[in-house]
Amino acid sequence: MTKVRNHFSLDPTLDNYCVMGNPIAHSKSPQIHAAFAAQTGQQLYYQAVLVDEGGFLSALDEFQQQGGKGLNITVPFKEDAWKASRHRTGRADRAHAVNTIWFGDNGRRHGDTTDGTGLVRDLTVNHEIVISGKDVLILGAGGAVRGILDPLFDEQPARVVIANRTLSRAEQLSRTFSDRGDIKACGFDALKGKQFHIIINGTSASLQRVVPPLPDGLLAASACCYDMMYSTADTVFITWAKSQNAAKVFDGTGMLVEQAAESFYLWRGIRPDTKPVIEMLRVNLAT
Repeated sequence: MTKVRNHFSLDPTLDNYCVMGNPIAHSKSPQIHAAFAAQTGQQLYYQAVLVDEGGFLSALDEFQQQGGKGLNITVPFKEDAWKASRHRTGRADRAHAVNTIWFGDNGRRHGDTTDGTGLVRDLTVNHEIVISGKDVLILGAGGAVRGILDPLFDEQPARVVIANRTLSRAEQLSRTFSDRGDIKACGFDALKGKQFHIIINGTSASLQRVVPPLPDGLLAASACCYDMMYSTADTVFITWAKSQNAAKVFDGTGMLVEQAAESFYLWRGIRPDTKPVIEMLRVNLAT
């Protein structure tokens, strides 16, 4: 059996937090949480931890045993984190994913997912997009999409359509969240002739640099397009949205910071001001 290696050590003089994932070198979370800590006067140390495949539970155990206070979890360990959390929020259970863990006084592991809240806060607070009463199209049906549906429905959209290359996966999500409101599933080819006020890209298309096969004419007047991914330059989805004359286009930089702020609040009981951190991150991404 291959020995699983854990790549971290804690600072015994501070409260310790981390993000665990694989890969992890690209993570902006340490930079974001350091900015939150400086802004709010919190004394803590936050690091990125590379976890070997199959090694999440071992790394989690060790981090907790060494006195860690809490952690974020990114791909590919969010479902592992969900299973490892003793007490989970309703939104985490619906998402079958946890991206934030903290340890209670009795050592019990509490788990939540903040991705959907991060998306909604970026849209509604930072960009002043009204979701209520709007027709929303979501591209993709993977874990990233599953995690945003509950907070999205809290904003009371008129309807949500999930379009995915594999129709059965979209249909499964549609059934799971059918109690929340008007939600339908379809393939990309079935989008022809339909229009939406908000389109959210939750596929990995921007990583693969290939846009899903979307028809022209999808955007209603004053439509907003949002890519959950972020990049130093326009993603391929953002480029497509601009070619379709979208009134507003946004990438996921704000979502990244807002979901981190929600985690920070769960850990420290203080909600940081996200706008200067978003600006800092955009500047750093551009250089």
